[in-house]
Amino acid sequence: PSPSPRMNPYDALKKTSKEVRSWRLHQQITHTFTDLAKAINAIRAGWMRYYGHIYRPALYPLGRTNAYLVRWIRNKYKRLRGSQPAHRKLQEIIEGHPSIFAH
Repeated sequence: PSPSPRMNPYDALKKTSKEVRSWRLHQQITHTFTDLAKAINAIRAGWMRYYGHIYRPALYPLGRTNAYLVRWIRNKYKRLRGSQPAHRKLQEIIEGHPSIFAH
């Protein structure tokens, strides 16, 4: 029998990145932050369990979701259009509610 093919970590990164892009988070400005968290958490928790068990370094690129959340903040709140204020706001939300996201 031939050995089972193993998933290349770069293929996994491409696959997860494509999935995150398909959510189009930045266009869902009518949703609240908790709505987005509920939608994202189940999928992200599964990825974290799988890649954390199989290949831990593959978890680091999952932080790309944060970039899409910053983009969502910038589109939703006009006063946070700049990159730095949006990053600060995301950090403030994560620190204020540490259990809101699976990461």
